[in-house]
Amino acid sequence: MEPLAPAIIAGLTPKEIEIEFYDDRTEKIPYDRPTDLVVITAIQTTSARRAYQIASLYRQRQIPVVMGGFHVTLMPEEASDYAEAIVIGEAEGLWSNVIEDFQNGCLRRVYKRNSRPKLGGFQVDRSIFQGKPYLPLAFVEVGRGCHFKCDFCSIQTAFGNSQSRRPHAEALAELKKIEKPLIVFCDDNITSNLERAKSFFKELIPLKIRWVSQCSINAAHDEEFLELLKASGCQGLLIGFESVHPDNLKRMDKGFNLMNGGYEVAVENLHRHGIRIYGMFLVGYDEDSAETIQSAMDFATKHKFYAIAFNHLTPFPGTALYDRMKAEGRLLFDRWWLDPNYRYGSIPFEPKKTPREELEQLAHEARVKFFSLPSILKRMNFGVNCTDGLMTLSFFALNIFSHPGIRRRRNYPLGDEAYKGELIKAVHSQPFRLDPIEALEWTTACDRAS
Repeated sequence: MEPLAPAIIAGLTPKEIEIEFYDDRTEKIPYDRPTDLVVITAIQTTSARRAYQIASLYRQRQIPVVMGGFHVTLMPEEASDYAEAIVIGEAEGLWSNVIEDFQNGCLRRVYKRNSRPKLGGFQVDRSIFQGKPYLPLAFVEVGRGCHFKCDFCSIQTAFGNSQSRRPHAEALAELKKIEKPLIVFCDDNITSNLERAKSFFKELIPLKIRWVSQCSINAAHDEEFLELLKASGCQGLLIGFESVHPDNLKRMDKGFNLMNGGYEVAVENLHRHGIRIYGMFLVGYDEDSAETIQSAMDFATKHKFYAIAFNHLTPFPGTALYDRMKAEGRLLFDRWWLDPNYRYGSIPFEPKKTPREELEQLAHEARVKFFSLPSILKRMNFGVNCTDGLMTLSFFALNIFSHPGIRRRRNYPLGDEAYKGELIKAVHSQPFRLDPIEALEWTTACDRAS
């Protein structure tokens, strides 16, 4: 899917600056193509090792690197080892300083705001996506951050349990320019501010768009919210159910999931208004076992969820979960995201109740079974999941193509195993200059470091 963050950065960049955008997921990066500056967005912790590899390949060519993104905010000292400059937090209000400082030959090591910026006043530059093989979806951001404090979630670490909201007029103006069959509101939690969300949904109704997003389940007990979801064109919601075991939910600070009648009532409310459910479940909490995983599977199948994700519990840096696991001595890797022995699908700590290898296998088997053909046919649900041709096609495409992907991703390494070089740590002894000769002199230390 189109990555929104680079399009925002492109929109914040002065027009006289020439930009080229490359997506490492879908194309080969032309490392030898001349450039003055490389900017890398490390959005996910799981992509950090690959981001450092890319940075090192450019630094071997004596090209300065700036890094930003979610992982950089969570691990700034680590990221600073692999870039000449890092941007901590949100780029709005900082990016112009990065460009100006680089042009003036005084690039700073760290760019950081003391408070969160207002979300707005920028134009998303989607021209960087032209000619690239993305799905026919468009990401649009209305709110950033979340008020909840789930112990496993790095969003609450990065944004301090707060949400900033974009002016609705700006979001609506952007939506009117987009010609895609489906909009994805990529808010961390579109219902974090429920009253503002309702106001926005009312403004969406005249646009007659189709959209999906993610939200917390507590909103499913508000009838006005449900009616506005349907009227504004909502096709489905990604919801973090996480667990069906009450003790697990309390442990992760998500006891609110069971309020107002719990899951059964919430799911019935959403389906009554024709809202498809993409359910998220976590595997690896202290009470998890074969029985709890099967219970979650039975629940999702019984209620004919559009799709699910059985994700193994992952202690992300900066979260309460990571700190607790580290204090208890349960982490198998100090920094699993950099360890070449860590693989997708692995639980990087020792669970208390069920052996780690058993939980990994149970989670994998649950994914395979849920996306099998018998399960897909059982979950068609013509009243919700397959109400028209487009959504029926989407339902089968998502579910059928998920099945082989599950097998391919298992035990997949983080980063590129073909990369044989060392990760080059940055040398910050002198400032960069835009002049290429001075830039070469500045980075001769890179050769020694490599």
